[in-house]
Amino acid sequence: MVGNDKRDDAAVFDLGDGKSIISTTDFFTPIVDDPYDFGRIASVNAISDIYAMGGKPIMALAVLGWPVSKLPLEVARKVIEGARAVCDEAGIALSGGHSIEIGDPVFGLAVTGVIDTNKVKENSGAKAGDKLFLTKPLGIGILATAEKQGKIEEKHRQANIKWMSTLNKVGQELSNFDAVTTITDVTGFGLVGHLIEICEASELNAVIDFDKVPCIEGLDKYIEMKTFPGGLFKNFKSYKAQICDITDMQKYVLCDAQTSGGLLVAVNSQNSQEVVDYMKRIEHPFYEIGVMEAQNDKEKLIKVV
Repeated sequence: MVGNDKRDDAAVFDLGDGKSIISTTDFFTPIVDDPYDFGRIASVNAISDIYAMGGKPIMALAVLGWPVSKLPLEVARKVIEGARAVCDEAGIALSGGHSIEIGDPVFGLAVTGVIDTNKVKENSGAKAGDKLFLTKPLGIGILATAEKQGKIEEKHRQANIKWMSTLNKVGQELSNFDAVTTITDVTGFGLVGHLIEICEASELNAVIDFDKVPCIEGLDKYIEMKTFPGGLFKNFKSYKAQICDITDMQKYVLCDAQTSGGLLVAVNSQNSQEVVDYMKRIEHPFYEIGVMEAQNDKEKLIKVV
């Protein structure tokens, strides 16, 4: 039902009985020093793809590459412990997996989920006039780079870890609303990159109100320190032709490569209040940041105001 054609977050297979299976995998090298936190963040990031399709995760398999000659296996066990804690929080079993010896540590999950077929939220579902919402602030990549460089304040490090290790469970709930037309998670391509995927799949343009875009506390400080991840500039280079002119500050925030970022949600403007009210009721962050528009420019898909 869903494969590579629309660059969605996961593959979806229609079982033909009103239910579908969702399958995804994601893994990467450490972005924080603590192995337990690394296991948590990598697991939240992988499971997020299921939530971004609107689904319910049901089980996970570990993907572990470990440099046995460089790091003791006890450190790897702490990574797995972090993964198990997240899987427990998500209500799923970490049911096994596979490990290999490799030059640098790598960890992630392969995750399976389920969903009612009529609730799948594809990138192609957005409509002109839809309001755009974000569930986590931006800046994760810049702060993670500051940690790698030993330049981050402890309070900002803890805040960044909190956001990266927060499950996007709300995606499963949002799929119950007909007003929600599209959900995707904001990860390595940054906000603009993942929004471009929605624009291309839905054949629309989008406008971002930069003043409404939420940022992690302290981000300005680390932008001044230029603790930029390499992915930020790779992102901008790869899709700058598809966005209208933006300032350096807008580039740093909107193109920042996120790890385990939030959900980007498109909601029908006429029925958006019921979704907003629900998110307020459960006290979940839900920042309105822009709008989808009818396609008036097939080259410049994104405008930032």
